[in-house]
Amino acid sequence: MESAPGPREKYQLITRNLQEVLGEDALMAALREREVKIYWGTATTGRPHVAYFVPMAKIADFLKAGCEVTILFADLHAYLDNMKAPWELLELRTRYYENVIKAVLESIGVPLEKLKFVRGTDYQLSKEYTLDVYRLSSLVTQHDAKKAGAEVVKQVEHPLLSGLLYPGLQALDEEYLKVDAQFGGVDQRKIFTFAEKYLPSLGYAKRIHLMNPMVPGLTGSKMSSSEEDSKIDLLDRKEDVKRKLKKAFCEPGNVENNGVLSFIKHVLFPLKSEFVILREEKWGGNKTYTAYEALEKDFAEQVVHPGDLKNSVEVALNKLLDPIREKFNSPELKKLTSAAYPNPSKAKTAEKGTKNSEPENIVPSRLDIRVGKVISVEKHPDADSLYVEKIDVGEPEPRTVVSGLVQFVPKEQLQDRLVVLLCNLKPQKMRGVESQGMVLCASSVGEPRQVEPLDPPAECCAGERVYVEGYEDGEPDDELKPKKKVFEKLQADFRVSEDCIAQWKEKNFLTKLGNISCKSLKGGSIS
Repeated sequence: MESAPGPREKYQLITRNLQEVLGEDALMAALREREVKIYWGTATTGRPHVAYFVPMAKIADFLKAGCEVTILFADLHAYLDNMKAPWELLELRTRYYENVIKAVLESIGVPLEKLKFVRGTDYQLSKEYTLDVYRLSSLVTQHDAKKAGAEVVKQVEHPLLSGLLYPGLQALDEEYLKVDAQFGGVDQRKIFTFAEKYLPSLGYAKRIHLMNPMVPGLTGSKMSSSEEDSKIDLLDRKEDVKRKLKKAFCEPGNVENNGVLSFIKHVLFPLKSEFVILREEKWGGNKTYTAYEALEKDFAEQVVHPGDLKNSVEVALNKLLDPIREKFNSPELKKLTSAAYPNPSKAKTAEKGTKNSEPENIVPSRLDIRVGKVISVEKHPDADSLYVEKIDVGEPEPRTVVSGLVQFVPKEQLQDRLVVLLCNLKPQKMRGVESQGMVLCASSVGEPRQVEPLDPPAECCAGERVYVEGYEDGEPDDELKPKKKVFEKLQADFRVSEDCIAQWKEKNFLTKLGNISCKSLKGGSIS
C-alpha cells in the first residue's frame, strides 16, 4: 500500500513549476500541521483558452498534495475590470465559465468532488464584505491601488474608479474564503504584495502566495483572450487548432518565448510525465521524452524540428479538447455559449432589423500584421524592379514575398533585417512568382519618391503580432477578400507621425516591445 506523502513531498508537489512563492516558511509550517487551503480565482470575462490547462494542472498537484482547493468565479471582478463583462451578461458568462472549467478538469482526470466552487457575488455583496471594502478604501492610496492592478486591470488613459477597487476586493477574498494561500499567475504579484501589506491593517492574517510563470501565447507574447492569434479556444475545431499551431511562433533552436514548448512544459509533462515526438521513420521515428529538459535541449540543438513539435502538440492537445468539445456539443451548452458571447455583428444586425442595414466593421484588428525576418533576397527573374524575398514570420516554412523595392533599398540592407509584413492578403502572382504577403513601407509625400521599410523594435522575434493601439481585441480575417477592399480602406488613414511612428488615425502601430517606426520619412504615407 502506497504511503501518504509527507510535508516535504507535499511541498514539492505544490511548488513544482511555480515561478515564485511568497511565504515559503509559512507554507512548510502549515503542511506540518494540517491540510492547506488554497484558492484560485478567474474573472469571468473573455472565453477561456488552452492556457487554462496550466492552472488546472497545478490544481491537480494541489489535490495530490492533499490540499483543500476552492475555485472562485470572480464575476464581480469581471465587471469592475473596465466592464469587460457587461452586467447583463455577467450571469451567463459565469455559468459558461463554470461549465467549461469543470469540463477542463474532467478532461485531465481531476475529481470534481474534491473541489469547492464559489461565485464572487455569493458573498461579495454581503453587509460585512461591503463594510470591509469601505474600511480598506479608507487606508489605500490611489497610487497603491493603481500600482497593484497595473498588470491585471486593463489600463486606459482615464481609469474608472472600479479598476482601483479591484485589487482590494481580491485581497479581501483571501479572508472571506478562509484560505491559507492564493494561487495565480506571476502577473498578479503586485496584487499579492498589496494583500500582504493591507490585510494585516484590517486585523486579518497575511496569506501565502503561489505564482505560476506566464506561459507565452502562440505569437510569443502573453496568451490572452483579447489577442485571437495568441491562443486556442477550448472549443476550437481540430482544423482551427491545426491552423493556429501552424502559425505559432516556433523558431528552430529558439526556446525563449516559445509558447509551444511552454505548453508542453507546464501542461503535458505534469499531466502525463512524458511527451512523444511523432515523426516519420526517415527522420528518426517517434521519440519519447520522460524529462522536459531533455526535449528542450534537443530542440535547442535542432534535433527536434518545429514542424514535428507542433504536430505532436496538436495530437496531444486534441486528446484533451475532445471531451470538452463533446460536452459543449449539447443543445443546452451551445445555447449558453451563444448567449454568453453573442456575435457582435449579429447583435448589431438584430438591432437594425435587417441583415444589410449594418455597414461592415472596418477596423485594424482585421489585419494579420506580423514581424518578419528576411532570410534571403534575390532579384525577380523576370522583373528588374522586384525583389523575391523569403521571410520568416514564425511559421514552419518562410513565406515568399515579392516587393517593388529594388530602386529604393539595396539588397544588402534587406538581408537579415526585421520587417513588418501584412500576412492575410490573398496570395497573388507577380510576374509568375506567387507573393504571400506585403512588406509595409513608409513613402515620402513629394518627389523624388523615397521608400523605407517599417522597423519593428530591434528585440522583436519573427512572428510577433503587430497591432494598432486600442485595437488589440478581435480576430484577423483568415484572408482579406479583394472585392471588399478592407486593407485599402484602412490604409487610406495610415500615416507616419512627426516622430516617425507608424499610425492609423493617429493611433500607434505597436508590438509588445514598443512602437513600429521608420528611419526618416516624417509625415509620409504607408503602403
